[in-house]
Amino acid sequence: MAASLSLLPSSSSPPPSPSPQTLAPPADAASPSFAFLQSDELSRFRREIEDRELSEAEARRGREDLHRRIHDQKVATEIMTIPDDDWEDWGDEFERPFGEGSSKDRAGGRAGDVFRLYCKGLVSDERAEGQKSNSVFAGIGVAVCDFRGNLIFEVTKPLIGPGTSKSKAGVEATALVEGLNAALALELKRIVFYCDYFPLYQFVTRRWTPKQHKVMALVEEVTLLRRKFDQCNFLLVARNEFKFAFKLARDAITSQIVKCADGVASKNPKETCVICLEDTDVSQIFAVDGCLHRYCFSCMRQHVEVKLLHGMVPRCPHEGCKSDLNVSSCSKFLTPKLIEMMTQQLKEASIPVTEKIYCPYPVCSALMSKTEASECSTTSGVARSGARKCIKCHRLFCINCKVPWHSGLTCLAYKVLHPLPPAEDAKLKSLASLNLWRQCVKCNHMIELSEGCYHMTCRCGYEFCYNCGAEWKNKKATCACPLWEEDNILYDDDGISDSEGSEDEENEEWYGDSDDEYVSVTA
Repeated sequence: MAASLSLLPSSSSPPPSPSPQTLAPPADAASPSFAFLQSDELSRFRREIEDRELSEAEARRGREDLHRRIHDQKVATEIMTIPDDDWEDWGDEFERPFGEGSSKDRAGGRAGDVFRLYCKGLVSDERAEGQKSNSVFAGIGVAVCDFRGNLIFEVTKPLIGPGTSKSKAGVEATALVEGLNAALALELKRIVFYCDYFPLYQFVTRRWTPKQHKVMALVEEVTLLRRKFDQCNFLLVARNEFKFAFKLARDAITSQIVKCADGVASKNPKETCVICLEDTDVSQIFAVDGCLHRYCFSCMRQHVEVKLLHGMVPRCPHEGCKSDLNVSSCSKFLTPKLIEMMTQQLKEASIPVTEKIYCPYPVCSALMSKTEASECSTTSGVARSGARKCIKCHRLFCINCKVPWHSGLTCLAYKVLHPLPPAEDAKLKSLASLNLWRQCVKCNHMIELSEGCYHMTCRCGYEFCYNCGAEWKNKKATCACPLWEEDNILYDDDGISDSEGSEDEENEEWYGDSDDEYVSVTA
């Protein structure tokens, strides 16, 4: 007070000398000045007046609309009672302008017109979408009907915020207070409150005394509001006779659940997968390293699985994108079996075709490169010509003969003693001869022409003629064989052959060679 009074000049005495006790606080002081507080209080008071004026204007518009609707219903009822003959005689002269008669009784109507008030409070223990546990939701519904049961006014309101009663009796009493206030705002003087909740009916009729303080306070408020009506009666009815209010209260709870779910969704935003077009939580979206194309876990899992089952290295599903997938990032959506398959496929793709070698022992069959096998042999002290040591089972084998190590025999001596190929290789060669398969002379992979021209491109890069095996150089044949046979050409609906449309179209078939490897062939 001393600081604020020092700002006001005195007409009867000269200004006092400045002192630490009477100086005004600086602008950056922690406590605001009196002028600032006064201005803030006046602004708040002005806002409250404006809000009250807007609320009163809205209430007047609501009452006016209600009066007009009641007037129209009465006029319509009166017209229905006029005989047809009388209506033909003087019906054109009939009129009942709105506002005619006493303005004091417009809402209440005639002396026998009693409006019906339905109030309902609901409490529900439910789980919103995205929530891990249930929450308690409460809402109220109020329906005001005319004396014929026609709905003329409704209120639906969720009960939220601290201090709001979530007990069944408290919510029901809150709904009744809201309904009585709505009836008073509409200037209704005679009402009957229809109640389907027996404890509330006992409370408001003074047959029971509430034990909860909040319920007791609400019942007292009901008693005070009841005195403002010319007539206010309470009537207990069955649930099946209860109109409108139950649905309104349920709508209030539904709105809270939807809002809560939206709040959870905003914390956990979703993204649409461009493959399945499903809205998926962003935590279940996979971004491909390098290109950052995004797809859901389910689509990525299916994409990788299909590629692996076809013996291909999985890449980004985006059309034209060549970004590779790595096992570490894909492990979040792949099963252990698919992780093992992908690891094996990536290893096979990383080793050049001419460098690949498999352990000849059937129980092992580990894939390795010739370099890895040589290094393993060097570190283990094996220096014999052709002898290699498997990097997995650590057993010796001959890299030249591709058989378990023939101790005491040279490769030439072993081939003299075993002139015939292994039984498995013999079966494969017999099957290849029967089906007219060809073997790449560079990597020895077995291939088949499914359709298209005779120009073959093995996955090792070697190009040759499928008919005779002659090498192709610079995209040109070195033999006189025909480019294709008509039986191998597929035609579309327009009669254009596949070879005319694209000579290098890919035709993939998968077969095992003597090393149990699988090969992709393009034609």
